[in-house]
Amino acid sequence: MREQFPLGLAHTLPFWRRPVTLLFLMAAAMPVAFATWSALLNNFVIEVAGFDGSDIGWLHTVREIPGFLAIGVIALIIFMHEQVLGLVSLVLLGVATALTAQFPSLGGILTITMLSSIGFHYYETVNQSLQLQWLDKLRAPQMLGWLMAAGSGATLIAYALIVLTWRAFDLSYNLVYLVSGGFTALVAVFCLVAYPRFEAPNPQIKKMVLRRRYWLYYALQFMAGARRQIFVVFAGFMMVEKFGFEVHEVTTLFMINLVVNMVFAPLMGRAVFKFGERNTLVFEYIGLVLIFLAYGGIYSFGWGVLLAATLYVFDHILFSLALAIKTYFQKIADPVDIAPTAAVAFTINHIAAVFLPALLGYLWLVSPAAVFFVAAGMACVSFTLALMIPRHPEPGNETILARFAPAPAE
Repeated sequence: MREQFPLGLAHTLPFWRRPVTLLFLMAAAMPVAFATWSALLNNFVIEVAGFDGSDIGWLHTVREIPGFLAIGVIALIIFMHEQVLGLVSLVLLGVATALTAQFPSLGGILTITMLSSIGFHYYETVNQSLQLQWLDKLRAPQMLGWLMAAGSGATLIAYALIVLTWRAFDLSYNLVYLVSGGFTALVAVFCLVAYPRFEAPNPQIKKMVLRRRYWLYYALQFMAGARRQIFVVFAGFMMVEKFGFEVHEVTTLFMINLVVNMVFAPLMGRAVFKFGERNTLVFEYIGLVLIFLAYGGIYSFGWGVLLAATLYVFDHILFSLALAIKTYFQKIADPVDIAPTAAVAFTINHIAAVFLPALLGYLWLVSPAAVFFVAAGMACVSFTLALMIPRHPEPGNETILARFAPAPAE
């Protein structure tokens, strides 16, 4: 990746070497490692390491520390091109995932999880920045939906292989982690070699940027990160701990979820384009309040596994509408702010993630239902914030309050 290539001339390259193709390739490669790690994780830590609710909470707290430190991307892009940093991070994610089963103890799992998390979070930070820089504003909602669908498609293939081969060939955790992580690392190395460094027309500011006019975007990111942790950490853990799901059963649920999301993700992108960020986010948060309350009801009233699995799928469908937060920021942002603000926003998104999983892990030991009721309350706060997004967000019209007291530029 020695050559630099202007983004404006990318259309002259062969289709397979264009920026959008690279985004799709990365979107397909990353979930193979991350989603396989997630699918096996709960069974792996319970069966091999004997984790309880508190241990899984601490694991996810450690996993989210690099997300909280994603602001370090700003320092790294001073010395390293964003595209290169993203792909190197993807290599780290793949290699660390491949080695996960080599450390079957609490300390070992926490250490290798930290390394894979650095790769994942730094990749995600840079990837979000590149998407917003490389995609046209009018096409961004639909393209983001298709990128999500591509990631779901790649993950579906990985899950299908697990379901078909896990019991039939008595696979080990070590083999599955090795193959999935190795695949992601190899794809990232290929991208490093095969693609030029694309130069966007707006050079990014290489220092921390905090602007008062972006405050609503920061708040939405914070709440999104807080409530997401509850779903990521405890919804899947519930399926194993309460209902006794085995690896192939957990993976089957994930496969159903992925098929549904492959269909709905592009539709969600179209919905954001048609109805706007405000309306789609309001719809998402109302749905999440109802779903989290129902999760709590599963523990409070003994509702069954079929409802839990159905809620899990609907949960993911609604979460895909979170792409509206990205497009909201794209519409209000100064183009040179995208990279540093992506790093700042990723850190803000993970503030709660550093302490919330461990804290709620202790609450889980007392009352699992209470954990989901807390998540419902967080979704209510997000709903209130979404109501403050104007119908047509743009610089100078970042919130509905701007009509009364325009926010300062800095």
